[in-house]
Amino acid sequence: MPTPDLPRLAEHLLDLCRAQSLRIATAESCTGGLVAGAITDIAGSSDAFDRGFVTYSNAAKEEMLGVAHEIIERYGAVSAETARAMASGAVERSFADIAVSITGIAGPGGGSVEKPVGLVHFACLRKGFGVEHVERRFGPETREAIRRAAVVQALELMIEAAQRRP
Repeated sequence: MPTPDLPRLAEHLLDLCRAQSLRIATAESCTGGLVAGAITDIAGSSDAFDRGFVTYSNAAKEEMLGVAHEIIERYGAVSAETARAMASGAVERSFADIAVSITGIAGPGGGSVEKPVGLVHFACLRKGFGVEHVERRFGPETREAIRRAAVVQALELMIEAAQRRP
């Protein structure tokens, strides 16, 4: 199955956001800024892109996004709860109307039976619409393949959020 074209997805997202004067932000862990990079690769992305948070460590999630220590301690950094808190924190600490968060295990190590390599949690928040959570299990792929698939999923979630109408 062919991988979607990242520039095409990013351009579509930016077009949707420009048309509605929406601002976007990213809160990334396992993708390390790749989603923000895909968006800012597009000339004129500053029309809609506000900022990206790369919060690889738990401390960064807490300090930069306001994720409660108790959430990470109870559910783990790779969890629906942490992803939701990251997306909420990104909106609260930026000028964004839409924020996506990504936290997962890209491998090749670090996985467990409960949380295998390839497990990625996403959350996307659009002001006035609440938070949508998606859990994906990309399977035993390479680190690069997992991270690329996560970027595609994040862009698609933001596109869906930008297409919602009041």
